[in-house]
Amino acid sequence: MDTVPLFDARARVLADLQARGHASAQAVSLLEDAVAAREWWADQWPEGQVYVAGLVAQDVQDGLFEVSGRWPLCLNCEGPEHSLYIQPDLGGPDPVWVCEESGDVVAPLGALGR
Repeated sequence: MDTVPLFDARARVLADLQARGHASAQAVSLLEDAVAAREWWADQWPEGQVYVAGLVAQDVQDGLFEVSGRWPLCLNCEGPEHSLYIQPDLGGPDPVWVCEESGDVVAPLGALGR
């Protein structure tokens, strides 16, 4: 398996965790677990490597929801707290964070701090 997509996925999700002040030891551990799990997945389906970054982000988001709550939160909207989510839903070559309320694209994966 080409490890570049996994390294890229890790770097992009870590950048977003750091941008939103969520790069705790627990979050980074969830990230490492997600990367390891997706490495196996990508080995089984090499054509699916283009989906790895979005899937790793979703895995980390799901893991954080279980242990510490929603991440990443939308900072662009007024009103009740709500999350961003990765689109396309099952990942893809160019995953982006989208506001769950407005449907607006907020940032590409890895660029929440920009």
